[in-house]
Amino acid sequence: MSSKLKLFAGVTAVAAASFAFPALAQDETVIDLTTATGVSPATAEILNTMLFLIGGFLVMWMAAGFAMLEMGLVRKKNASMQGLKNIALYSVGGIMFWFTGYNLMYTGVDGGFMGSFGPYVFPGPGMDDGSAGYSVASDWFFQMVFCATTASIVSGTVAERIKFWPFMIFTVVLTGILYPITGSWQWGGGWLAEMGFSDFAGSTLVHSVGGWAALAGALVLGARTGKYGADGSVHPMPGSNIPLAVLGTFILWLGWFGFNGASQLAIGSIADAGDVSKIFVNTNLAAAAGAVVAMILLQIVYKKVDVTMVLNGALAGLVSITAEPLTPSVPAALFIGGIGGVIVIVVVPLLDKLKIDDVVGAIPVHLIAGIWGTFIVPLTNDGTSFGTQIIGIVSIGVFTFVASLIVWFILKAVMGIRVSPEEEADGLDKSEVGVEAYPEFM
Repeated sequence: MSSKLKLFAGVTAVAAASFAFPALAQDETVIDLTTATGVSPATAEILNTMLFLIGGFLVMWMAAGFAMLEMGLVRKKNASMQGLKNIALYSVGGIMFWFTGYNLMYTGVDGGFMGSFGPYVFPGPGMDDGSAGYSVASDWFFQMVFCATTASIVSGTVAERIKFWPFMIFTVVLTGILYPITGSWQWGGGWLAEMGFSDFAGSTLVHSVGGWAALAGALVLGARTGKYGADGSVHPMPGSNIPLAVLGTFILWLGWFGFNGASQLAIGSIADAGDVSKIFVNTNLAAAAGAVVAMILLQIVYKKVDVTMVLNGALAGLVSITAEPLTPSVPAALFIGGIGGVIVIVVVPLLDKLKIDDVVGAIPVHLIAGIWGTFIVPLTNDGTSFGTQIIGIVSIGVFTFVASLIVWFILKAVMGIRVSPEEEADGLDKSEVGVEAYPEFM
């Protein structure tokens, strides 16, 4: 008998013995495996912790998706800059969320407008007793990767003409102050939570917040040189690497299962496990609907199927379902995600008419689809109302947009936020990074 077969036989024997002669700890519960609906409290705490950790590293992997998507959709002379910004914003966002973001979002909100400033203090080794229902460090990690996602949204919109250090200073403010404050209003038990506002995994609290900050940055920064003609014409500036952008989109799609699924926040019962599973299904179907609707509309309107618009259609479907991925039926999930695809096809040319230069399409995908997804929650969740959803959308939007405008204007006045025309023409890889992504093609 081979060693692998011996090992299998040994494991099988142990498992059989365990079922034949169960020896349960005092805090465990005897479960009928044919009708099991729960586990012991200790086991539930471990399972909940694992949900946070697995969901957290899936959302962390979305940072790679954002980086690849953005590097693929910018011109080759700016690809290194996008890679640098994405690894930098993830690093800075994580530190800021520990330094003050988590406490500002969750500690002492109590129905108000923000929590408390200061670093988060983790339990010492062996000191986490699980009284929260999970490891508190796993919760912090899961919440942190959401914070970093918000900054990634801004990075793509303002690409190809922004200076590195002003962008990083804005990232410090966004991840350490602005995102945690609006997050506290609902997820931290603040005033919107008291009103009954609902945003399950962050169509508004993550995606629209990033979208509002990106819109403010695009307005203050201005369009790329040569993007719009004096006669109102739009000059396309194609991305450098479509295969990389496609891979980035699939990575984001995969990460979204952690983003939405782990936002169930519990998997200690078969009911929770079933809900997490349904969230996976709805998330996947909404993304698929966004992509398919975008393909059909592109063929009808433009007679060609632009792959970059289809990528954004899938992402808009994902953003749309994020506010409520559990309660929709399959037809409802397809409808919600499909409207995300419509939003991309309508809003991308609208932004060009308004001469708002959004390099990767983050504003329609994250801001507008985020608004849509949050607004439509009462269609399938009767515990919410359209009025309350609108109040949440508007209040978070106004606060984030105005605060972001102020920060961008201050940065522009104090240190400047835009590279010179010569540096923009040469590419930010040369002027800001010093490492060209594709030196052999320059």
